[in-house]
Amino acid sequence: MGKKGEVKLIGSWVSPFVFRARVALNLKSIDFEFLQEKAGSKSDLLLKSNPVHKKIPVLIHHDKPICESLVIVQYIDETWTHGPSILPSDPYDRAIARFWAAYLDEKFFPALKSIRMVQGQGDEVEKKLKEIKEGLGLLDDALVKISKGKPFFGGEELGYLDIALSGFVAWIQVREKTFDVKLLHESTTPNLAVWVHNLSAHPAVKDIIPTADALIEWVRLNLGPPPPPAN
Repeated sequence: MGKKGEVKLIGSWVSPFVFRARVALNLKSIDFEFLQEKAGSKSDLLLKSNPVHKKIPVLIHHDKPICESLVIVQYIDETWTHGPSILPSDPYDRAIARFWAAYLDEKFFPALKSIRMVQGQGDEVEKKLKEIKEGLGLLDDALVKISKGKPFFGGEELGYLDIALSGFVAWIQVREKTFDVKLLHESTTPNLAVWVHNLSAHPAVKDIIPTADALIEWVRLNLGPPPPPAN
């Protein structure tokens, strides 16, 4: 749905935050133009559309920019009311979903991202891995309570928290390969392990979720090796 050129998304296929917007648009069956930024540069359109943060993603709808991934997801849900509702209808459930989405961005993702910077530093790596594992344990417990036995945080269909977490799945798998460790595994996070399987098979996700190998290669080509340990 949506006229050609009416909806544009400025982003990159590697960004977990852009991934959220792509899943939300797919879930609502919205046709959109995906304008990919080149690594290491910012287009004039991006700088014009997001002059405050100068970051992706930016959704452009009727030539009006909307910035920040979770704001974009909420905008999509409120603008296109057809199809599955992304945010829960119950105010309490909506507040809980927003709480955990904030936890992902403020606590979980910083640990997932920063572990690359301590690669090769044994104690620091173990500390970061412990932090990531503890976070996944909390999310595993939250899934049980929020989903009430259904496949997703949103119930029978992808919801706000599913979309918020979805972008990090491939990057968690990158960390698993890089550090030879199991993070999302049936022995430690049995509920999330099933959730990942369900998520990866979902029509809104399955054709766009990147592989860990593709992301690892992108990092190698665009970011290079992590910095050496400080003396």
